[in-house]
Amino acid sequence: MSTVAEIIAKLAAIEPPVFRIVGGAAEFAAIQNVPKAVPAAYVMTLQEASGENERTNGPVLQPTASDIGVVIITGNVSDGRGDASSRDIETLKPLVRKHLIGFLPSSAEDGMSLEHVSGELLKAWAGTVWWQEVYAAASFLEEQPEAGGL
Repeated sequence: MSTVAEIIAKLAAIEPPVFRIVGGAAEFAAIQNVPKAVPAAYVMTLQEASGENERTNGPVLQPTASDIGVVIITGNVSDGRGDASSRDIETLKPLVRKHLIGFLPSSAEDGMSLEHVSGELLKAWAGTVWWQEVYAAASFLEEQPEAGGL
């Protein structure tokens, strides 16, 4: 299972449930104006960067850092200015951080847990607030010997 899939599963398993939708990049891309239900969380890889090969002999071994984005979308039209949506985001940010900071995905074979990198407002529109959290995930890429076929 990929790191993104594990984060999606972790957010979907929060008890009591807080997100009505937890999805990935495809679901995020399919949003026309606002999600069908809120609060929603969408998880996707934003960027990956690999370092130099750490071996002088043998198969290639490269450290890789991935930035994983978690877009949290809230909507609360109980007031005209959107203050309620802003309060909802301020409640959800620490909850997501509590579940993800230090989380060790099984796909991180080298034992590197998630770290918080940043958070930023993407937009506030039509009674919704869109906030993105970025987490760093580190792993290693290793050259695999050819096994014939795919």
